Amino acid sequence: QVQLVDSGGGSVQAGDSLRLSCAASGTLSDYAVAWFRQAPGKEREFVAAITWSGDTTYYTHSVKGRFTISRDNAKNTATLQLNRLEVEDTAVYYCAANPQRAGAEMPHEYDYWGQGTQVTVSS
Repeated sequence: QVQLVDSGGGSVQAGDSLRLSCAASGTLSDYAVAWFRQAPGKEREFVAAITWSGDTTYYTHSVKGRFTISRDNAKNTATLQLNRLEVEDTAVYYCAANPQRAGAEMPHEYDYWGQGTQVTVSS
């Protein structure tokens, strides 16, 4: 098992950057990792994912070129760098982990979740 703790959210202006972190208790290298987000009144949606070793990453179309997912297995952490933020990026962001499949885009495919961190982008 692994427990995940998300951090790094905040309130920023459009065009700014944020760096979200996901700290794991347990061996994060046993899991593929992803970030999801959920805006008010909307379903939780896939943002980005990374393989166990970090050699392959996946992104939803709207964040390609702006967001970067990475991980440091030695430190049991995963990171989502958010650049050129847009108002539409406003949401609670969640780190998630699953041992079976990297790049999975459906929330039900993930076994472990962080508590979420709020990102608010204003114009």
